[in-house]
Amino acid sequence: MLIAGLVLCVLAIMLLLFVTFSSSTPRLPEERRRPPAAEAPSFLSRATGITTDAITEALNRYGWARSIGQVLDRAGIRLAPADFLVMVAIAALVAAMFGYLLNGPLLALLFLVLAPLGAKVFLSVKLGTRQRAFANQLDDTLQLLAGSLRAGHSLLRAIDAVSREAQVPTTDELARVVNHTRIGRDLNDALEETATRMNSEDFSWVAQAIGIHREVGGDLAEVLDQVGQTIRERNQIRGQVKALSAEGKMSAYILMGLPFVVAVVLSILNPGFMQPLFESILGYGLMVLSVVMLIAGGLWMRKIVTFKF
Repeated sequence: MLIAGLVLCVLAIMLLLFVTFSSSTPRLPEERRRPPAAEAPSFLSRATGITTDAITEALNRYGWARSIGQVLDRAGIRLAPADFLVMVAIAALVAAMFGYLLNGPLLALLFLVLAPLGAKVFLSVKLGTRQRAFANQLDDTLQLLAGSLRAGHSLLRAIDAVSREAQVPTTDELARVVNHTRIGRDLNDALEETATRMNSEDFSWVAQAIGIHREVGGDLAEVLDQVGQTIRERNQIRGQVKALSAEGKMSAYILMGLPFVVAVVLSILNPGFMQPLFESILGYGLMVLSVVMLIAGGLWMRKIVTFKF
């Protein structure tokens, strides 16, 4: 019995070794056991990379990368300056091709010029929208900040808490303030920079109030409540003025855009109707005169419907 048991144990060990080492099929496929090889970039990817690298080098050489990057950052667009310029160039080429198919090279040239202007207008609109959203959220931001201070948090801890509880773009701007203070920048300087970035006079008052409190002490939560009350009243007046001037602004937009819309529609429906303007000196003179009068009228109407308070 002892010999039979030893023989069976030996056979079991041999069977286990045979099953373990004699199997020719691996447990995992080869493609899962080895890291996938990096795919070779396509021709379009290589061309785009070369183009963006060249644009980045040119922008750095002339010192434009920083200014364009700041504008994109303030507008909330998370793109590198070179990538944004490539997108604008592609949009301009597509618009030029569309204009050429509609009414020949003159309309293509017009669309080619208008595409970068449209990108600039787009940036201005995005920046204005972001700044208005920041101004509209400032009252709630001050209430959250005052509540955090009354709960016993320090000033920097309260700003950090508000940066995680507020809405965009307030959360982004306050998170930037917190990050700047963590790397050693003064809190007052970071707050003043935020007021400048957002073009917010109200937030500049908040930064000044915080700076005075850090020097002389006092109940900062009560001060922020008073500043918030002032800002709330200013926003109410701002809303009334905006409502009263909305009709004038809409009339200005319609009158400024109507000549371009009419020109494009006529070029599509009857291409020969606009052709005499491009065949004589008188036609070019009339177009120049119309552009000058349009600019003068636009500036006049802007002055009428713009209020500072």
